[in-house]
Amino acid sequence: MHPAWFHVENEADIPSPALLFYRKRIEENLALMIKIAGDPKRLRPHVKTHKTAEIIAMQIRLGITRFKASTIAEAEMCAAVGATDVLVAMPCVGINAHRLADLAVKFPDTQFSSIADAEETIQFLASAAQQHNVTLGVYLELDCGMGRTGIVPGDEAAILAHDLKDTPRLQFCGLHAYDGHIHDDSLDVRKERCDAAFASVLQFRCRLQGEGIIVKELVAGGSPTFGIHAAHADRTLSPGTTVLWDFGYGDKYPGDLPFQPAAVLLTRVISKPGKNRLTLDLGHKSVAPENPHPRVRFEELPDAVAIMQSEEHLVLETERAHQFTIGQALHGIPRHVCPTVSMHGEAYIIEGCKTTERWPITARNRLITV
Repeated sequence: MHPAWFHVENEADIPSPALLFYRKRIEENLALMIKIAGDPKRLRPHVKTHKTAEIIAMQIRLGITRFKASTIAEAEMCAAVGATDVLVAMPCVGINAHRLADLAVKFPDTQFSSIADAEETIQFLASAAQQHNVTLGVYLELDCGMGRTGIVPGDEAAILAHDLKDTPRLQFCGLHAYDGHIHDDSLDVRKERCDAAFASVLQFRCRLQGEGIIVKELVAGGSPTFGIHAAHADRTLSPGTTVLWDFGYGDKYPGDLPFQPAAVLLTRVISKPGKNRLTLDLGHKSVAPENPHPRVRFEELPDAVAIMQSEEHLVLETERAHQFTIGQALHGIPRHVCPTVSMHGEAYIIEGCKTTERWPITARNRLITV
């Protein structure tokens, strides 16, 4: 019998709790991303899921050279590895505008950009660019229904686009529209909602072009709508979770987004406090706690019920508790991989059923050098 895919021959050498990255699965997920996109040049993957320089390098070797980030640290990580173009998809205000300009000075071969949905944000970026003698790219952030950031397409947005185009030291790069509120299980429903949400975005793009503004790029969507946007050749695609995947998305989108979990949490039984109970060393400092249980699904115990979790402990209830011994390892797939990864300083890389090296979660910290 072949060992399970998550089996690690030398896992006795790995302290728990630990984050494991399965390299072959990451490679297969990246290949599927390119297949769905049709061309690696259409991709601008979000790096917030993995925050790992080595994964950026893997993508660059495949021809993916543009990335999207949430933090200045993530942007610096991308540039340090060789990314040609990094979009920070957060409004950079205050000192963060200056940090972005600092990156443009430090990495002159990388194009840095951010988003703006207000005149104040434009002025923060313009002032920083002027002070550091650089040019920063800016995408107009459109609200296509999520209500988190962005300006609704219309007259005020058009005025802002013209102001942005005419602001010294800033380069208008295009439009950014994130539809994170669309995550229905049904592909048909997702597509219907996505098409409806982007109708005003597309109309607005046509309006700007008619007013003489060149819209070079439309950065659209995230992971749940990745395949939907991929059908439109005029959109840049920004999936992120697809690199590592998790059971939260895996359960919802098994048909149109058949990615594989590539990040696993290694934990061990540390106590058996009563009948049908196992206590693991996997508290909510090791796995994202914002969702209700199950926050992690164990490959060896898929039906186990979490009844208690504290900072360093997770108590499971299962009729199979008697089959497990203290010290025995279990392997769990997180429900939400992005914040789970950021709880770990490094990941153990699994190749050929063995851990071969460790990769730092480079951009876990909010600041690297800038």
